Amino acid sequence: MRKLIYGLLLFLVFITAACVPTKDLIYLQTTNPADTAAVLHPIVVKPYRLQVNDIISVVIKANDPKLAELFRAAEQSTQFNKTEQSLYFDGYTVNDHGTIRIPILGELTVLGYTLDEVRLKIENQLLADYFTKEANVFVSVKLAGLHYTVNGEVVIPGSKVEYKEKLTILEALANAGDITMTGNRKAVTILRQLPQGSELHEIDLTNIKAIESPYFYVQPNDYIYGVRY
Repeated sequence: MRKLIYGLLLFLVFITAACVPTKDLIYLQTTNPADTAAVLHPIVVKPYRLQVNDIISVVIKANDPKLAELFRAAEQSTQFNKTEQSLYFDGYTVNDHGTIRIPILGELTVLGYTLDEVRLKIENQLLADYFTKEANVFVSVKLAGLHYTVNGEVVIPGSKVEYKEKLTILEALANAGDITMTGNRKAVTILRQLPQGSELHEIDLTNIKAIESPYFYVQPNDYIYGVRY
């Protein structure tokens, strides 16, 4: 009896998959040859602006070893042992007031800032209060991992962390084992957190025009949902 039930389930899955046209399973299709040239053009992506609960890694270096040592203790674990746990405990979390607390420098407002803007802000404060230009201050500011969640009609749903600056939605889906045969690639839903609130959007990944969408690149805390066809 159990074998019969398994057989019926497999048959139903096969029938359902067979009903989905092949063209609906292929990503980034084009019917106009002129569209192909668009792939070669760089995609302009707006820089990410920090939000509450984001965690960033800050590394400060300088020629003056005595002054640089003041900041080194707080950086060591994030610099040499980049695990998700160490970044959570030793990174700098944007609190509800939109600030981070860095040893010696104190409270810094970063909410709504880009990573480059935070870097310049820290550099300027260091040069104004602690270092001279001859110290060759070097500041690196990065997100402590790109966190996102993939759910719905994917093979391996769940929350993911990528330690890279850019991630396309196709890469995010590939990390989740891809959309299933019964998933609708024409209506992948993205729930995005913005400073002014949440935003819901659908993207058709079977159309090559998807690469021009502001949702083609994943942002921190994106929730990607694959709906059933």
